[in-house]
Amino acid sequence: MTKNDFKIEVNQGILKISSEKREETESKENDKYSRKEFSYQAFCRSFTLSMTVDSDKIAAKYENGILTVALPKIEEAKPKPVRMIDIK
Repeated sequence: MTKNDFKIEVNQGILKISSEKREETESKENDKYSRKEFSYQAFCRSFTLSMTVDSDKIAAKYENGILTVALPKIEEAKPKPVRMIDIK
């Protein structure tokens, strides 16, 4: 598959990743017979996003046959680092 075969969309807190690919080949031998082959591949996956995901900053990358989808958290949802408190 190529990156153009994938479709990624976010709608009302649902992340949907889908793909559809069709191929058709035809070969003819001497005017006596012809052969046609059809191939169809499709899939669709849906994920419910948590409230901590910033849906405006979702990014996707396709490289070497691997689709990577980054789901960044909202700043308020990120855990704060440990803070040491001085004793007076």
